[in-house]
Parts: sequence; structure tokens; C-alpha cells
Amino acid sequence: MTGLRRSWVESANNATTDFPLNNLPYGVFRHDGAPYRCGVGIGDWILDLTALEEAGVLRLTGDPVFDRPRWNALMAQDPKVWAELRNWLLHALSEVEGDPDGLAPYLHPMAGAQMALPFDVSGFTDFFASHDHALNAVHIRRGPEAEVPGNWSHIPIGYNGRASTVRVSGTPVVRPCGQILPDGAARPVFGPEPWLDFELELGAVVGMANPPGQAVDMATADRMIFGHVLINDWSARSIQFWESQPLGPFLGKSFATTISPWIVTAAALAPARAEGPRIEPPVLDYLAAPGPVHYDIDLFADIELATGERMQVTRTRYQNMHFSLTHQLCHHASNGTEMRVGDLLGSGTVSGPDRDNRGCMLELSWGGAEPLVFPSGATRTYLEDGDSVILSGHAQCDGFRIGFGTCEARVVPAADLRHSD
Repeated sequence: MTGLRRSWVESANNATTDFPLNNLPYGVFRHDGAPYRCGVGIGDWILDLTALEEAGVLRLTGDPVFDRPRWNALMAQDPKVWAELRNWLLHALSEVEGDPDGLAPYLHPMAGAQMALPFDVSGFTDFFASHDHALNAVHIRRGPEAEVPGNWSHIPIGYNGRASTVRVSGTPVVRPCGQILPDGAARPVFGPEPWLDFELELGAVVGMANPPGQAVDMATADRMIFGHVLINDWSARSIQFWESQPLGPFLGKSFATTISPWIVTAAALAPARAEGPRIEPPVLDYLAAPGPVHYDIDLFADIELATGERMQVTRTRYQNMHFSLTHQLCHHASNGTEMRVGDLLGSGTVSGPDRDNRGCMLELSWGGAEPLVFPSGATRTYLEDGDSVILSGHAQCDGFRIGFGTCEARVVPAADLRHSD
């Protein structure tokens, strides 16, 4: 079916809503301090699936899947169960086939809802898959003649991050402390990170496991992805640049990762499937895609200052990524790594060819040499305490959009760790 699906939930019939009936994203919510519950976004409302299951209105398996405030129990089911739930929701919320009298009591306003992490994160792996981002980073660090390393075009480069520091949108980010080598110094100092940065990314949530030691092909990797979230994988650039000699990211990346509260399912994003850029040289056979594995998704980043002034600083497209998240998952498991239900993969910074396509402050300010200027005259090279970063994104389809809501967090001052040099 193409076009906007109409719902008896009137706010879902707006062509510009993030959450039409075509979408139906999954989250965890509560109001007024009540226990958190599993819910589905529809227009300006949240349908309470935990209550529907408790009342016997919805039953997918022999055992409850919404009896705890996380989506892992459903993610662990066969994809046929994923499809069964989506089909039930599409019919139940449909303008023609739905049951407004029976389901309206289970709707809660989205406004004022507190959102929690929608799934237990089993592991987190971040990648480095935008050619524009890779090229810009190399030029900023090594000069305009430098080139992206030769292996980058062949292999989805990634590193294992910290699942323990993945937080839901709205959770403040404490400015990290670490070792920094000041310009011209021979010895590092320990202190708050001066070059705090954001990274605009798309994430994949794994909903199917593979047995230990068993690689997966591209088609299987694609089926393993339950859904997608927005990611801000924060970066402490001074710490990162000092420690990444010769190994990769560690404390410069492990302190905070923010994700959006809604999981947009792979099924909902199906109309936005698209071919990615032509990969040259061609990938090795195990990474050859049987069909389109990218999505045409517009992504945005705004910065709001402590004064309340807000400015969009980035507009870019996920479709430009050299490697898709499916490529990344397939490569991740190619050595027999056991991928688990609840694993989170980050696409890496999503950047494009133009200045307003750059997906992080490192690129936007060109390493601090070209400050961003706000209408008030305020400037930023990197993020200051009190600044908030707001990420958003959507796929524009035929008469509707599939949106992610927002992924946002405010920077708060570094904790006083009482360290001395």
C-alpha cells in the first residue's frame, strides 16, 4: 500500500507528523511517576501495549512480552511475531477497520510523557562509514594533501564502545575529564575536555542473534535488524586525539552515547529503501548486497545555547553513506562474532559534500579554525556547558513521513574528580 494510511487517531493523519499510522514506532513511557510501560507512537498519542496485554486484548505468544518496560522480549521473537504485531496495530488503528471505542482508553498523550531507554543495550559498536566525514577529518588533522587510508574503501571500520553509557534522549551529558596534551607541551595534563563534540548518526537495533562462530550473509544481516534510532555518539576530541596513538578511541568516546526514545522498525522504513552510492573499488563478495540496503533519510542537527537561541547547523542524508548498517552488521559477524538481541550499531558520523552537511563540530568549525556564528553573534567552535544538541530525522515518502522524533541532550559541567597532575 502506498500513500498515507488514515487512522481514527486524527493527529496521525497529518502529512507532516513523524508518527503516522505508516510508522508506529516503539518506545517506553510513563506519566506522573507511574511505572514505565511499552507503548506505540501514533500521531500525538501513545498506545499502551502493556495495558492491552494485561487486559487480554493483545496476546502475541503464550507468555507476556510487554510485562517489563523494555522491548527486548518482543525483539527476541521470530520476525513473524514482529510482523504479527505490526499487522494487528495497522488494523486496530485504521480509520476503516479500527476500534476507537475499545482502544481509545488505552491512549495517553505524548506531551508530558517521560521516555525511558526503549531496550536493554547488549553491546555497542560504532563505525566510520561516511567518505565525506573521513576525508574532512583527514584533511583537518593532516592537511589538504592527505588521503583516506587505502583500507577504508574495502572494510567497514568500527570499534567496540560502551553499552553501559548509552542513555535515552533528555539525559544530561556531563563534560568528561581526561588526559589532554596542550599545544606545545611535552607532558599531558588531566582536566575537563575543552573540545566537546557531537556526532550525528543513525543506529541499528539488532533483534536476531547468530550462533557463536557462525558468520551471516548480507540477506541474513538485513533480516536481523529490528529497527533504527537516532544516535549522538559524543566525542571528546582532545582526549581522543591524544589517546588514539596508535590505537583507536577509548575514553574520548566511552563517556556518553545518546539515542532517541523511539525505535522505528525496519518494516516501517521499507518505503524509504534506496540504493547507496556506487562503491569503488567493488566490495568483496561477502559484502555484496542482494538489493537496496540504504535508506533515503534526511538528518538534522540543531544547537540551542543556554540563552535559548537555537540554530540548525547540519542537514544531511543517510543515503550518502559508503557502507550501510547492513554492511556493518554483516562485517561485524564475519569473524564469527556472536551478535545478540539488543546490540546497537552506530553508522558513524553522517556527513555530506557541503558545509551544512557536516555531521559534527570538528568538521563544521574545521578543527576550530572556522567558528559557527549564531544570529545573535555568539560563536562556537566546540560545545560549551549549557549548550544542547537536538538531532532529528525523517524519511519523506509518498504523502507521509517516517520520523524518529528527537534525540537531544544538554551539556553540564564536568564533575569535580579532585585529580592532580
